[in-house]
Amino acid sequence: MSIDKPPAGTRGSRTPPRLIGRIVMPLMTRIHRLSRDRFAGMDLLYLHTVGANSGQPRTNPLARFDDGAGGWVVVASAGGAATHPAWYHNVVAHPDQVSVELGGRTHHVRVEQLEGDERAAMWGTIVSRAKGFAGYEAKTDRLIPVLRLTPTDGAAPPA
Repeated sequence: MSIDKPPAGTRGSRTPPRLIGRIVMPLMTRIHRLSRDRFAGMDLLYLHTVGANSGQPRTNPLARFDDGAGGWVVVASAGGAATHPAWYHNVVAHPDQVSVELGGRTHHVRVEQLEGDERAAMWGTIVSRAKGFAGYEAKTDRLIPVLRLTPTDGAAPPA
């Protein structure tokens, strides 16, 4: 399984310094878990990956959208930054080592990058459910990756 990574853009919003992420993300994750995996009106999942360069385990809370077939869709928007988020590079480097934590259960997943009409249709659905995502596309000139995560462990994922 491989994923073709689209190129980075030449314009977009600035990404916060890494130190901010290292300090703020653990606190935000704790708050998300206490709020039953919700943030700003969106449902979340915790994406577990392996660092593309470090090989170390990484966890990122992401907005999730049900795909209608028992899996989820996530967006590598990075808030409209010119570069892809680090977690996306991790997924591309190690697509066979991705799992999702949801409702206290971890599911190994198959990762599929949506393209063409399928991506466009899902992007429309995402923007209709979370209006903020529309602004991300306007901020950057890169193609924002949309990924489908399908559980491979045979367990029915929680809604």
